[in-house]
Amino acid sequence: MGKASRRRKNGGDHLHQTRTRDLSVAPAPFVARPFEGLNGETDWVAIREVVPAATATVNFVQGVVAPDGPQSATVATVLPLSWSGLRRADGAVMVGLQSGSTTGDASRDVAQVLLATAAAQVGMPLPSAPLATAMTPRLQDVLDPGAPFEVTLHAGFDFWVPDIGDLDDEGKEALERANAAVIPTARLQSAPAAYYCQVGERSYLRWVLPYDEDAATDALARLYAASAASLGEGTRLLGAFRACGLLVPVWDLDPSLPGAEYEDALAQMVIRLDDALAHSGPLNGQERRARSGLLSRQVTLR
Repeated sequence: MGKASRRRKNGGDHLHQTRTRDLSVAPAPFVARPFEGLNGETDWVAIREVVPAATATVNFVQGVVAPDGPQSATVATVLPLSWSGLRRADGAVMVGLQSGSTTGDASRDVAQVLLATAAAQVGMPLPSAPLATAMTPRLQDVLDPGAPFEVTLHAGFDFWVPDIGDLDDEGKEALERANAAVIPTARLQSAPAAYYCQVGERSYLRWVLPYDEDAATDALARLYAASAASLGEGTRLLGAFRACGLLVPVWDLDPSLPGAEYEDALAQMVIRLDDALAHSGPLNGQERRARSGLLSRQVTLR
């Protein structure tokens, strides 16, 4: 083989190796529904985007962490000082879903924080984690697919510490300030991931729909055009926002009624929405205008 040929070959090998190395640090690819395939996809979205103070326990797949390491973790809405993760003094692993670095795939982001926190020293916070890459495993790879995902709502952030009595005066004061800012929230039982909340003197229902977001938008538009989108007297559909590939409609409610009073109305809405989803034909003119109105009204409540 001539020198020129060897140079071309060696150059090609080097280029191949470079590309291989680059793949390991390539940005995480965009995933429209990052939590799809996980148990409780809608509740994953709710903890990340909707509810103020909540936790859920997750279990690692065997072999993901060392045998003598933590085999479960707590995912929470937020942690103190907006830390990404915390390995508490008692060894518990906690990660915050509403903080930390973000890439094109929230599943990889959270998995990155979970694994980094599980490997951290006991008693150490993880203020931030390295950005996930295309080679970072996803939650679907590291969590037990058979374990339920059960959300526990909290009135405050006392779950941050095992024993509030162990806090000094400054820590207790900081926790009290954080608790005072929590929006009162309750989960309704008539639909998955439907949350009633009180914001000042107003009350709302935010419901993470488990359907394709475009199909869900069409269904809501059909209901709105048919004057069937309210939850009863004194309520109205304000609009919706998109979160992690799912649609989250928001209703303005009668603030004089507790959330439990809307269970029946929500159950009827589930039926009407399912019926609307069953219509696969194109929207008529009135429904298209309703759809445009829904898309133009992006709702932010916190």
